[in-house]
Amino acid sequence: MQDSAPRIFVNDTTLRDGEQAPGVAFSHDEKMAVARALDAAGIDEIEAGTPAMGPDEIDTIAAIANADLSCAVMAWCRALETDVDAAIATGVQRVNISVPASRIQMQVKLNAGPTEAAERLRRIVSYARDRDLEVAVGCEDSSRATPDDLALLARAAQDSGAFRIRYADTLGVLEPFGAFEAIRRLTDATDLAVEFHGHDDLGLATANTLAALRGGARHASVTVLGLGERAGNAPLEEIAVAAAQTGQFASRINIADLNDLAALVADCAGRPIGEAKAIVGRDIFSHESGVHVSGLLKDVHAYQALDPMALGRRHAIVIGKHSGLAALRAVCSDLGLDPESEAMALAEVRALAQRSKRAVPVDHARRIASAFQEIVSARRADFRVWP
Repeated sequence: MQDSAPRIFVNDTTLRDGEQAPGVAFSHDEKMAVARALDAAGIDEIEAGTPAMGPDEIDTIAAIANADLSCAVMAWCRALETDVDAAIATGVQRVNISVPASRIQMQVKLNAGPTEAAERLRRIVSYARDRDLEVAVGCEDSSRATPDDLALLARAAQDSGAFRIRYADTLGVLEPFGAFEAIRRLTDATDLAVEFHGHDDLGLATANTLAALRGGARHASVTVLGLGERAGNAPLEEIAVAAAQTGQFASRINIADLNDLAALVADCAGRPIGEAKAIVGRDIFSHESGVHVSGLLKDVHAYQALDPMALGRRHAIVIGKHSGLAALRAVCSDLGLDPESEAMALAEVRALAQRSKRAVPVDHARRIASAFQEIVSARRADFRVWP
């Protein structure tokens, strides 16, 4: 991370949008545990839930708001006075008021056009501000809105006292160049702080969020593991590590806490972490290819860009179909293998990996190598005593 890198704010919505993933339902205790873990990891803001869901949700959001966290705690509301009243019952000081930004959603959800939507937004933001709430405005389906309609909503938000506007790629239709340009246009149209909320329907949520930050957004809306509706959201761990790794942005996130945080959320959500999941997957620092392993053993930087130590991890050598002698020697260095037994053992472990379609456990590879060493040694002993 560079000292001169611009500061970004990482706002987590795992407990709101993340829980909207199909089949995910956090208990009260799970939400409290996740909130505390997010706070410990350095999150700037937690979107804790939707008070309008009812008394249980209100109680849980209230508990989070009163948990003496270092981060801000926000409740999500529709553009309705009753939603704001429900948020007030939680004791939060900050709300996100969401309004449709695209004309199709304005019509479907509000039976209104842009002018009516902007007037509704002014009324609800003013209603919340009059009750001493800090207000951020979320523009749902921004990526299908016209720039003029977004600018109209931004003016309504700013004039009525909001402190931030969220550009939401609700359906995940953007690509990075489009995200960059859209945020540039929005930052030119408003003095409000801009947040980007990206969905991953095209597998581009992380790329789009980074592009939006380059375009002038300073708030990134994320979820742990990218948990969320349909294909999910921009993953917290990817945004945080990419910001630090590229040196383009500075954040408060404690990189070393991300593995434990991801494991907690995966357990609460009942969803296993993919073995190759970026940043927190089990296998992301494992190496099987003979060329890669040989390079790493000579100089770790030959095949390392992301330092596993920053995440509390280590490189692992995996023995399999693509392994070379360097890998076998590394895991069997104390066995005193000679070239003939090495070659025989390598051929056997490769064949075993091919048959089983999986890596060969290191202990098993060592046993194979040791057995071939004994065979070779016995054969040579027999040869030496032959008349």
